[in-house]
Amino acid sequence: MSKENKNPNKKPKLSPYWIYGMVIAAFFAVQIFSGGFGGEDAKSTTPAQFFEYLKNGDVAKVEIVNNREAKVYITDAALQTETHRGTRPNNILPTVSPSPNYKFEFGDLALFQEEIRNVIKENNLSNTEVTFETEHNVWGDFLLGLLPFVLIIGVWIFIMRRMSGGAGGGAGGQIFNIGKSKAKLFDENTDIKTSFKDVAGLEGAKEEVQEIVDFLKTPEKYTSLGGKIPKGALLVGPPGTGKTLLAKAVAGEAKVPFFSLSGSDFVEMFVGVGASRVRDLFKQAKEKSPSIIFIDEIDAIGRARGKNAMSGSNDERENTLNQLLTEMDGFGTNTNVIVLAATNRADILDKALMRAGRFDRQIFVDLPDIVERKEIFEVHLRPIKKGEDLDIDFLARQTPGFSGADIANVCNEAALIAARKGNKAVHKQDFLDAVDRIIGGLEKKNKIITPDEKRAVAFHEAGHATISWMLEHAAPLVKVTIVPRGRSLGAAWYLPEERLIVRTEQMLDEMCAALGGRAAEQVIFGKISTGALSDLEKVTKQARAMVTVYGLSEKVGNLTYYDSSGQSEYGFTKPYSEQTAELIDKEISAIIETQYLRAIKILEENKDKLTELAEELLEKEVIFKDNLERIFGTRPFAKEDILDRENKAKESTPDIESVETPSEDVKEDVKKDEPLL
Repeated sequence: MSKENKNPNKKPKLSPYWIYGMVIAAFFAVQIFSGGFGGEDAKSTTPAQFFEYLKNGDVAKVEIVNNREAKVYITDAALQTETHRGTRPNNILPTVSPSPNYKFEFGDLALFQEEIRNVIKENNLSNTEVTFETEHNVWGDFLLGLLPFVLIIGVWIFIMRRMSGGAGGGAGGQIFNIGKSKAKLFDENTDIKTSFKDVAGLEGAKEEVQEIVDFLKTPEKYTSLGGKIPKGALLVGPPGTGKTLLAKAVAGEAKVPFFSLSGSDFVEMFVGVGASRVRDLFKQAKEKSPSIIFIDEIDAIGRARGKNAMSGSNDERENTLNQLLTEMDGFGTNTNVIVLAATNRADILDKALMRAGRFDRQIFVDLPDIVERKEIFEVHLRPIKKGEDLDIDFLARQTPGFSGADIANVCNEAALIAARKGNKAVHKQDFLDAVDRIIGGLEKKNKIITPDEKRAVAFHEAGHATISWMLEHAAPLVKVTIVPRGRSLGAAWYLPEERLIVRTEQMLDEMCAALGGRAAEQVIFGKISTGALSDLEKVTKQARAMVTVYGLSEKVGNLTYYDSSGQSEYGFTKPYSEQTAELIDKEISAIIETQYLRAIKILEENKDKLTELAEELLEKEVIFKDNLERIFGTRPFAKEDILDRENKAKESTPDIESVETPSEDVKEDVKKDEPLL
């Protein structure tokens, strides 16, 4: 079908260039018929020469303009003489009225008129005509009168643009488009390179959103069984876990109109603008249905109503939320419009927004486990020149608790470090330095520290390493350093075991290892310092969680004072009595002191090995797992993690067809990081 036949009812638009052309043509017409062209190039002369021409009878007409200028018209006979031959005007365009030959300015009008009358009378010049003319600059007067209005309108538009959120382009930047949606449209004509292959891990979340995409592509597959298209899906999870990346993959895979915007795009200082933008957004989406709307950081407008006693802007935000609730599932139900939203503050969203029929699905995007971290590393390592010593399994183990964004940052930081060193490829040590840089901060080798302080830091870190090596459930050591980083004077890196549930003995061993630094100071120097601040903070939080959250204290009992709804944050009273508060404080103190004494006992039994480790740390400043194995021997509590088991399962697989999914039981073991304590 030709382009001319696509829209037969579409009327041709009037081009603004036609308007510009008509204005210019009108201007030229006015100039032509008023003698504006060709009459302004008259030859200048003086009053003395004029009176000489007048006496000779060469002047046919004198035109006095605005009582200050004289225009002189020479007779046809005089134009043939040598004196006036070059004064004929060269008109560019044809004119209706003749053009003057000379022009000049005079002084007093009365004297000038009297002198003309005398010359005409004396020389009997009855054919010489004297006329008076008043000229007006029509366009100049018009523009001068229009200037105040132009200035007032210009200032008003400038102020309104600044108030409406930008002086430039965009739907909200123009005063007349302030109620229009700011959503950016992606459709089949937009080149979006992100696909589900670029999203590593997040298998459950990918299945959910892939099903939504599949529904839009082949709806009859589901509607034939009586199913209905879901109204919306809410992506919930910590920052950096890939919620927006999933939405980008949906935009790249869906091949339907995809409207993307942020929750803050609805927020405006004008009353009713947010609700108007919501209406306009859903109007555009329904016109292009089937379509997808993605609202990032929806908590900007979806916060629970009635929580803030302040009025004003809060009322406007609630109006925007009310309009969004109505559009998603109100009296007039939308068809084939799916709303995707992302937030990391799902606990503060309004309950009406979270109900089925609006957001039918809540997809939790958790921090990646060790297997998913390996997949994420494989994605981000594609464009990087890797060294031969690089082990992706090792990198996955070294980054517990890292989100996808953190892993991307590690890969980029490692490449920058390798480039700074002048390497041709990125090696294992570059990644270790990148992890240290991100977690610990910038290395400060020039920080001033006395020998006594350095020795105290060395024994402190050696105490952590010794206790963690001796206890079964403590995280095994990877590296210890006394090089200052950020705000810390020393640091120890561990390889924690990823658990789904945590038992009491595991928490106690971790607390004992955390107190090993202060215990080492007490055993070696007989006095303690302020260097254990972060350790004490960590241990106190763990002990309080044991008593008040997880119910792991025998004296307090199987009680928890944890409120998953978050409503306790707004309360001013504790959920327990003063006697219970006193008991809780005593239990927390008893747990910590017991583990502190336990750490001191272990270090006293291994004082010689502790001293040897600290001296080696003072000499080398950085020691690794191999140094501990040489001093303490092989750690008897070494465990095989899920990556080792999966790799062994792959190596022992003789034939793919004869294997009955050997790693299914392994995948069920670890799906998430250990819970936050």
